[in-house]
Amino acid sequence: MIFIYIVLGLIAAFFLLQFSMGLKMRMKKGKSVPDMNGAHGRMVKNGSKVMMYFFSPNCRACKSITPIIRSLSKKHKNVFSINITKDMDTARKLGILGTPSIVLVESGIIKEFMAGAIGESQIIELLN
Repeated sequence: MIFIYIVLGLIAAFFLLQFSMGLKMRMKKGKSVPDMNGAHGRMVKNGSKVMMYFFSPNCRACKSITPIIRSLSKKHKNVFSINITKDMDTARKLGILGTPSIVLVESGIIKEFMAGAIGESQIIELLN
């Protein structure tokens, strides 16, 4: 019986963590983007529309999205894929809590903040 309570407690903790992560992401929308280094930081500072995709090499969900983003970044200069193991500073500044995550910035303001696996059509829709 104790085992069932432990399992239920773990399941509840997981869903609570997911809910709080989603809430934190929704609260980021409409906020200004802090100063960042790199090409993506320069484009944000110039007021351009920028899509930043945060991934980790060990993330299973990222493995299906990363090729899509890399293909889009070849066609669009405002699409960036950021490996959080190499650029943790940018991830911290934007409050990235998990991978994969996509942050869409326009005029220095966070317009969209999404975490988890999303489809190619959703990604392309964000760009347009």
